Amino acid sequence: MADLRIEKLAQTVVDYSVAVRKGDRVVINGSTVAEPLIKEIYARVLQAGGHPFMMLSLPGTEEIFFRYASDDQLKYVPRPLEMIYETYDVRISILAETNTKALSNTAPEKMVMQRRARTELMRTFMRRSAAKELRWTVAPFPTNAFAQDAEMSLTEYENFVYGACLPDMADPVGYWKKFSARQEKICNWLKGKKKVHLKGPDTDLRLSIAGRNFENCDGHFNMPDGEIFTGPVEDSIEGQVYFSYPAIHGGREVTGVRLWFEHGKVVKASADKNEDFLLKTLDTDAGSRFIGEFAIGTNEGITQFTREILFDEKISGSFHMALGSGYPETGSKNESAIHWDMICDLRDGGEIRVDDELLYRNGKFLIDF
Repeated sequence: MADLRIEKLAQTVVDYSVAVRKGDRVVINGSTVAEPLIKEIYARVLQAGGHPFMMLSLPGTEEIFFRYASDDQLKYVPRPLEMIYETYDVRISILAETNTKALSNTAPEKMVMQRRARTELMRTFMRRSAAKELRWTVAPFPTNAFAQDAEMSLTEYENFVYGACLPDMADPVGYWKKFSARQEKICNWLKGKKKVHLKGPDTDLRLSIAGRNFENCDGHFNMPDGEIFTGPVEDSIEGQVYFSYPAIHGGREVTGVRLWFEHGKVVKASADKNEDFLLKTLDTDAGSRFIGEFAIGTNEGITQFTREILFDEKISGSFHMALGSGYPETGSKNESAIHWDMICDLRDGGEIRVDDELLYRNGKFLIDF
């Protein structure tokens, strides 16, 4: 029997997240594992008057690519991909994996080489997104691989995913609009503020947000959503941070990450597991040792770590920072081929002060918005 939640998620993504309009050129990318959701999205885009183009991958092909690709092939950027980044109006990305550890033994140098070659793609994506020329979103499709990572059965994970994306099945768009209104109050309170001081277990970090904007993540760029984020002043970050949860990037899980900052730059880094991968990724390019994003997770329906960043960065009671590229709409000037989110749990003794005023303690906002 068809799962009506898939149809409802497709409607929400197409009609609300990216609001497909007549004539929009829409690329839908994802794995064939997500066939049921991709078909529903494809149909919904057609019904909205858009021109859908599917860019699908087969399970296992990424592993094959990194096993056999020469340096020239790693550096090659297909012209059709460039054209999509340069000209399409909408990008819908579906996350679905059969094996989240498939690239665990891939040489870090190969992954770094490919990311460097795609720096211009990242730059184009960020520029067009900031200019409102490109509307984009990322949405999940539950798989056994994701369920195993989250230590759930597939049924439990499906309930978790659809519960996070569609808290109100009768009116999911209405729910996200109400969610947006509350978050907008937080963003408004932060306007004009200058200094942020973060404290938590093995974490004492200061940064400047002077002249920067906080963005309200309310189901447009991600589904599910639930964060407010900005791009900190690039050379302002001082101190150290310990990321409570494993930092996952390119299929590699790096645990116990600690970063030390001086004048905004990571000057020292360590990890309990896969430290070599962390250090090589930090040396991707000139911007990869700087922070492009600082964000606070606000989704109270997401309370546990699942090893999928789409959910984990939204955990209510956490903040996250992204090494590398920042979003120009926040005022960020940092450019890089990478954007690697890392999460710190503040629910046990953590706090955030803004211009010396206590905003957040033990994972809760203390200001009455």
